[in-house]
Amino acid sequence: MVLQHLVETNNFQSASYGYDQWSEQAREKIREACQCPDADIYFLVGGTQTNATVIDAMLRSYEGVVAATTAHINVHESGAVEASGHKVITLPTHEGKMLPDELADYLKTFHADPTWEHMVFPGMVYITFPTELGTVYRSTEIEQIYAICQHHHIPLFIDGARLGYGLAAEGCDITLPWLVGHCDALYIGGTKVGALCGEAVVFPKGAPKGFFTIVKRHGALLAKSRLAGVQFDALFTDGLYLSIARHAVEKAMQLRRLFVEAGLEVKESPTNQQFVVLTNQQLQTLMSKVLFETWEPVDADRTLCRFVTSWATTEEDLAVLADALQSL
Repeated sequence: MVLQHLVETNNFQSASYGYDQWSEQAREKIREACQCPDADIYFLVGGTQTNATVIDAMLRSYEGVVAATTAHINVHESGAVEASGHKVITLPTHEGKMLPDELADYLKTFHADPTWEHMVFPGMVYITFPTELGTVYRSTEIEQIYAICQHHHIPLFIDGARLGYGLAAEGCDITLPWLVGHCDALYIGGTKVGALCGEAVVFPKGAPKGFFTIVKRHGALLAKSRLAGVQFDALFTDGLYLSIARHAVEKAMQLRRLFVEAGLEVKESPTNQQFVVLTNQQLQTLMSKVLFETWEPVDADRTLCRFVTSWATTEEDLAVLADALQSL
């Protein structure tokens, strides 16, 4: 449907820089889905670019962003946030999550330190939904984190690169409108949830001053803005976004069962990312037959690997994996 909508609109002339009709249609559909009629919405190309731009826009020059040690901005974004002059201040991670109590303790300790003026000021809190390890925050956890942020007058920014998969996960007690009501900024990931590219940044209470200009300064402003607008217009028509996510999660649960039946160690994840421990021999055998990603070594003989499903995952794909697992 996304490709079809791009083809159908290809010969129409439109304004640029986000002022095209499809971008505006997409904004209205996203506002309706978020139940937030006054939200400011911007379309950027990719996740790293979006994180770096939003964080830079919402922080003062002397401020940093608090995140879990496993956070995407700390591990897999090539120092993009630091490149804009903002330190990533890390807290311990617990299955990918930041704990509210540890955040509260850190902020209390910082403000009680008489030398705080010599330090990087914690000016924002960043979490991902779902986390980099495929786990999902409970509503009570985000509620507590947001309350802590409000107490200290700092914004909460939610990285939603894989947002759809978190919302579609079994046991998730969070909806998109609820999440929008418990943060100061989030983005709805398109790139990883059915789009060719694109992320929709949502500011429930209004964008930072000069955000459009900051987006351009970061090289993140699309001249041919319809590329993103058309895709999100399609994704937020007739519930396609969550339909794609549900399909991927359903296939991930089938994939998970295949690993369990093969006697492999599988980490807890209710989302489209499944983390499996393989011996190095098993890893080499599977790599010759299916596509997946090595994540990190467990020890000298074993490796944690990541298998990811999507809108394009089929029963045939799972059958190929099932056959490959027979050879282990």
